[in-house]
Amino acid sequence: MPRIDLFTAFLKSLSNFRFAAILLIAGVGVLLDPIKAWALQSHGPPEGLYTHQMAHLLFAISMAVLAYWLETNGFTRERGWRLIQLSFLLFFLWNLVAFSGHFVEIRIPPGLIEGQQGDWDQRLQVGYDSFTAAYYFLKMDHLVAVPAILCLFLGIRNLYKQTLMKVARDK
Repeated sequence: MPRIDLFTAFLKSLSNFRFAAILLIAGVGVLLDPIKAWALQSHGPPEGLYTHQMAHLLFAISMAVLAYWLETNGFTRERGWRLIQLSFLLFFLWNLVAFSGHFVEIRIPPGLIEGQQGDWDQRLQVGYDSFTAAYYFLKMDHLVAVPAILCLFLGIRNLYKQTLMKVARDK
């Protein structure tokens, strides 16, 4: 039995070493070659947008199928799985909102957005047509994505705690 404990301790120290080594290499890499890292990705017309939109549809369909599968297989009796199912439904909704936002974005007249594309101080002139108001609200897709991520985290954490309690009970 001590042999397994030594092996487990060795693996744990090795994984800590790997993590520290990865952090060190990444940190040095950032310091030696700093570049701008934008959170936004613009897509070249039209192929980039088409591919991105297909990805939103595929992701939305997969989230709906997974939420349905959890329900039909009885996993949602447990709180953790219900939270994960809720996250899948929110991700489904987020994909629909993001898909619609991209669709509306390419239909806005070019003069209604002031500033450079990708610049943080762009301004939208609201009130000129129905697409501008829709674009404004659809660009707030993070109001759906963040709760989806939170529900996923809470669901996984709940399942982890349930597993720990079951293991402790079985000992």
